[in-house]
Amino acid sequence: MIEKYFKKNRNLISSMNTKTLILSRKDIEPLLNMSECIENVEEAFKAYGNDKVQMLPKMHIHFNKYNGILAIMPAYIEPLDAVAVKVGTGHPSNPEKYGLPLVMATIILNDPKTGLPLAIMDGTAITAIRTGAAGAVAAKYLARKDSRNVAIIGSGVQGRMQLVGLNKIFEIEKARIYDVNTTSSRLFAKEMSGNLGLEIEVTRNEKAAVEEADIVTTVTPSRVPYLNESWIRPGTHINAIGADTEGKEELDPKILNKAKIVVDNKDQSITIGELNVPYAKGLIRKEDIYADIGEIVSGKKAGRVSHDEITVFDSSGLSIQDVAVASKVYQAAKKKRIGRLLQII
Repeated sequence: MIEKYFKKNRNLISSMNTKTLILSRKDIEPLLNMSECIENVEEAFKAYGNDKVQMLPKMHIHFNKYNGILAIMPAYIEPLDAVAVKVGTGHPSNPEKYGLPLVMATIILNDPKTGLPLAIMDGTAITAIRTGAAGAVAAKYLARKDSRNVAIIGSGVQGRMQLVGLNKIFEIEKARIYDVNTTSSRLFAKEMSGNLGLEIEVTRNEKAAVEEADIVTTVTPSRVPYLNESWIRPGTHINAIGADTEGKEELDPKILNKAKIVVDNKDQSITIGELNVPYAKGLIRKEDIYADIGEIVSGKKAGRVSHDEITVFDSSGLSIQDVAVASKVYQAAKKKRIGRLLQII
């Protein structure tokens, strides 16, 4: 009986176009463009603000034995008619111990009409660029339009993506980089100044990096707040990117107490984002959050309203960012006949 069932379904499937496009990181990277990804992510945030998405909270499985996590992130964006799930992992020891990326991901893009898996693609490069794009979108609405000086704390892949994204929105005159690994900071400065044509200064500490910055971006895995409230000038915008799991924290809670706080998702931010530790300690209430980014991009709430206000964007990472970019990558890959078709069902 079971054999007849499978045979019947195989015959049905063979009469349809049911192949899945397989896209490797090598396939995807040439298709990714920061300016386009900023547009994709902004479109996703707008749909989110207009209640046109279905999105489950990010779910984590912790591998304490290996100091690693697995995150599951599904979403559907109605205006794009795109649905996907991303499965991502984070293992801090990977680069040094195994020669693997700290963050890796795979995205499955489905046809919402039939459920057919349209594509299975590497999500590592998409995760990197969509996070940089999210920081750029937030700064577009929350930073001063005349922002020229940028500070990046953390010289990894995401530090690079954040600077690339900001450089698409603002006329940056100078960037400062700080990392506990000075060698890494120097490599960052050399590489990014060459790629972007910017003056990039390696600083001796976080204070020196941020005290003259118009936009500050924090992209570290810190569990101890290191960005001091006294270093932040009036009118500064902060993109807090590093905190994405419970216990991570980069900002002095006093900064949050005096800032306009915007998050990607309120519930997610107080559980795994920059707000998770101060919220658990009672230093921040959910009511202290001014808005989520979707409300601002969709025009339901204003972004920056004065020159001197301090603004903070808490980015914990939303699956709609992945869906928006993955959908566009799939369309571009089909048009350019990139990737490999495989019958998997």
